[in-house]
Amino acid sequence: MQYFSLQEKSIQVNKSLIIIPTYNEVENIGRLINAIFSLKGNFHILIIDDNSPDRTADVVEKLSESHPGRLHLIERPGKLGLGTAYIAGFRWAIERHYDYVFEMDADFSHDPADLPKLLRACEKGNADLAIGSRYVSGVNVVNWPLGRILMSYFASTYVRMMTGMDIRDTTAGFKCYKAKVLKSLNLEKISFKGYAFQIEMKFAVWKLGYNIEEVPIIFTERKHGSSKMSGGIFNEALWGVIIIKLRNLFRNRYSMPDSARN
Repeated sequence: MQYFSLQEKSIQVNKSLIIIPTYNEVENIGRLINAIFSLKGNFHILIIDDNSPDRTADVVEKLSESHPGRLHLIERPGKLGLGTAYIAGFRWAIERHYDYVFEMDADFSHDPADLPKLLRACEKGNADLAIGSRYVSGVNVVNWPLGRILMSYFASTYVRMMTGMDIRDTTAGFKCYKAKVLKSLNLEKISFKGYAFQIEMKFAVWKLGYNIEEVPIIFTERKHGSSKMSGGIFNEALWGVIIIKLRNLFRNRYSMPDSARN
């Protein structure tokens, strides 16, 4: 793994880091970075790019000149999976003492304007994990075909029934964690790399007894670039929930070992 800290300076570390995995997002990434940095608040961004053939990483490096100390990049040798990208980002954030860590897609399906809402739920409210939820106040999805909406909605219902989690949008990928949550998780035990990763992370946080709050958002299908969704992704979620449940029947495998706690 190759890591570049773009224009990083010895300044006070910002409290909030937004982790954005990318693969072939050259049409979106520049606009997204600028949209985030136009918000009130001093957000930092970590892009984790899996060797995009469209040279997404080059756009990030160029933009770093305009955002010194706030924009960071990890370049990986190939497509290693969404879950491994986020785990790498979580560790990077913990090492640099961020207080709040976000997950966010690169394609504008997650509106940057909702970032402050998620942050407030953790910073001012009682949430240890704030989820940008499509289903907590109805069905708030734009430009999806009906079949995909039904598949996603009933997938969340299935996960809720199988796990016992009281979460309406169990597959959501727009989230804000308090860093203490990530520090207490045994990230080595997060085993899924694709769609089921989002389910497993929520389940792990829930098993440790943290407060999870859903914040209503409107999810909009991408306008540029190609979707990374596939039938295999949903199959992983279907069987992954069963595996997650069975692995945790008799013990909580997600707790950090006592020897590793600070």
